Amino acid sequence: GILYMMFVGQRWLPDRRTVIDSQPVATPEELVKLYQLPDNLFRLRVRRESALVGKTLAVAGLRQEFGISVIDIQRREVPRAGLELVWGRRREEERPLPTRTSIQPTPDTTIELDDLLIVQGTDQQITQMSTRWNLAVQPAQGSSDANSLLNEEVGIAEVLIPPRSSLIGKTIVEAQFGALYKLSVLGISGPTARHDMNVKTAQLHFGDILLVQGPWKNILQLKKQRRDFVVMGQPEAMIGAPNRQKALVALLILLGMVAILILDLMPTAQAGMLAALLMVLTGCLSMDEAYQAIDWKSIVLVAGMLPMSTALEKTGLVDIAAQGLVNALGDIGPLAVLAGLFLLTSLFTQVLSNTATTVVIAPIALASATNLGVAPYAFLMAVAIAASMAFATPVASPVNTLVMGAGNYRFGDYIKVGVPMILITLLASVIILPLLFPF
Repeated sequence: GILYMMFVGQRWLPDRRTVIDSQPVATPEELVKLYQLPDNLFRLRVRRESALVGKTLAVAGLRQEFGISVIDIQRREVPRAGLELVWGRRREEERPLPTRTSIQPTPDTTIELDDLLIVQGTDQQITQMSTRWNLAVQPAQGSSDANSLLNEEVGIAEVLIPPRSSLIGKTIVEAQFGALYKLSVLGISGPTARHDMNVKTAQLHFGDILLVQGPWKNILQLKKQRRDFVVMGQPEAMIGAPNRQKALVALLILLGMVAILILDLMPTAQAGMLAALLMVLTGCLSMDEAYQAIDWKSIVLVAGMLPMSTALEKTGLVDIAAQGLVNALGDIGPLAVLAGLFLLTSLFTQVLSNTATTVVIAPIALASATNLGVAPYAFLMAVAIAASMAFATPVASPVNTLVMGAGNYRFGDYIKVGVPMILITLLASVIILPLLFPF
């Protein structure tokens, strides 16, 4: 079976990835290096004398006047000094060192004294802006500033301009990109892009790729504007960067669930639900992340097949088919009956659970062996093995259902790859089982 999947089965599996998904898409970290963003980032500190103090970014008009994008604001926070009682007197504790908190800039963000603005622009633009608004230019910190582009809330992504986009022929400013989509354009690449072009004044053409920065949820909203944009990659997968601080907690919850299943302390479904609940309560996942992780396609598929499997059992169709097959093959010999039981079991296990299939067919296998006057062990082992041959349908096992969405497989793909696998196992069982469990 392993050799079959290595050399034959995987070649029969189709590659139905979408055009965008099949292309290598750079990660946000790779985009930072690709567009050389650390070289274009500057740090500007708002002085006490600056007229920017108290103004919002919309009122300041930095983008319109200088073509500069404010991509992050680092605001100083000085914790309050505490008081403690010493020998009946109050003594002020040592004041902690001030820290800076990153703030995602929006048009309504108010600039405060001593704010540190992380901006993108040219040397000339930075000089003009710092002179106009009395800002102190501080040494850039390269990759450290570039890292402020990426966190759990904000990030960067590439957006392709399609042939019928309404942005074609317009500049970023004319299209009011920042005001409409609450995103900043950090760079442009494509057939018509030049290294020295001004991002704000360059006309957009079909095929241009915009490097946008802002909240992940705003980047995801661009996917709904299919006429104007094609978002490359999957920004929805970037929302909520992995919380590695919770990795140990998540691992312990997983091990606890496995231990519960091994010790048979509670049913599988309840153990899984308990583990999922603990993941949310401990902060490993948010409610939104847990909801997004649900594969609704698989749930609907399984829910639709359950009534059919119940109907097969309740109507007695399984018993009738099994008994008829044994009666038809009994005169040929035990090998034929063994093969028939294997095929019948593998057929029903595609729509029933392996437990239900075994419970129904095992008694028939035992009775058939008694009628033929042979030992039942080979028949029962054939039923046990065939009940695990859940390869030909996506609802035969939870694993099949889960990989259906991930691989974008169809019902026919399981039949094409799974049926030969079942036949190979049948041939091996007919040859080996009588040797291990003689009739």
